[in-house]
Amino acid sequence: MIPTTAFAKRIRRHVTGRMRTYFAVTLPGFEPVCLQELTALPLHLEDVKVIPGGVEFKGKLIDCWTANLNLRTAGRILMRLAHFTAGNFRQMDRHLADIPWELFLYSDSIPIIHVTTKHSRLYHSDAVRDRIQNAVSLRLHQHGCPETKAGEAYRQEQKIFVRALDDHFTLSIDSSGANLYKRGIKTLGGIAPIRETTAAAILKLCEFSGESPLIDPMCGTGTFSIEGAMIARGIAAGTFRRFAFMNWPSFNPARWNHLKQRHEPKPVPGILPEIFASDTDSRTVKKLKIIISQRSFCRTINASQKDFFDIVPSNLTDRKGLVVINPPYGVRIGAPSHSNKFFLNICRKLSLDFRDWKAALIAPPTCRPDQIPFDCRPRPLFHGGINRSLLLGRIP
Repeated sequence: MIPTTAFAKRIRRHVTGRMRTYFAVTLPGFEPVCLQELTALPLHLEDVKVIPGGVEFKGKLIDCWTANLNLRTAGRILMRLAHFTAGNFRQMDRHLADIPWELFLYSDSIPIIHVTTKHSRLYHSDAVRDRIQNAVSLRLHQHGCPETKAGEAYRQEQKIFVRALDDHFTLSIDSSGANLYKRGIKTLGGIAPIRETTAAAILKLCEFSGESPLIDPMCGTGTFSIEGAMIARGIAAGTFRRFAFMNWPSFNPARWNHLKQRHEPKPVPGILPEIFASDTDSRTVKKLKIIISQRSFCRTINASQKDFFDIVPSNLTDRKGLVVINPPYGVRIGAPSHSNKFFLNICRKLSLDFRDWKAALIAPPTCRPDQIPFDCRPRPLFHGGINRSLLLGRIP
């Protein structure tokens, strides 16, 4: 069923034409990087601010689409739907009944409701989830648009996030769908891969633009190299994937296609990006080469099976650039002392052969900055379920 004219007017008035509050979720500690990235986009935003866990901003629905398409460092974009205070279920039900769910969900959508509560009298998350599920179902039954799309008979999952703190409830709808680190490029995973959003944030902290070389000598399946190639070529982070907002009643495919065309990369004259990826594991290098063969923008990546300790950067390029290393750790190396020894050997190799290069290193938890033979700035980094350190510096 195609929405009626009256329904379309409600969509324009309350969804597409209205300034709403959004929240870009980020890895803790990387909120300022996401803020810088967001404010650099050609958007008309209001009240942009960093809050723990992300960046909050006000904008129109088209700004939400643009943020999903372009942000490299955000995990997902949430649209705030409602704020209210409720100390009992009767109060909560009254507020839930006022939310126009039909403007955001089709009747055949499958709401997946995530609830967290803290210091709230309504502390039972399952009970809160059930009440919200019932409220959504009742409203969609009474007012909803029956089908996702004319002639199609499939149902789409839609995440709803509910947070209760001190009896204050915030309800948000997820506009992204799968986490934004899933670029729609890599289908062959590796062991303990770094997330694309984390890799992009590290490259941005190093001010990598593609104008100088990038060496990724322990590349795994090439996350740093692929993100570097996307940055260098101006490929939007979400070019190759779908988003949850495409299943909303407000979605306009023609407007979306126009938006994507506006953000297509423009050819930039000058030196082609130099990206060198290598690993000792032939299987991961083979996976990366498959990706390179499938994506034309990746063909600037030179992938090879090679031991980092055999690399001489002057044999790869006559320019200085950035070397970024996410070394193996944990059971793949052995005891923590082995991981630390291996990492310090990496640093000694860098100090000997990578002089005047920028470096970004993910250090094991046991490593101390004063053990590094060159100056670096440590930053906390949560990666692979472990609190680690990100070391940034220039090798003298």
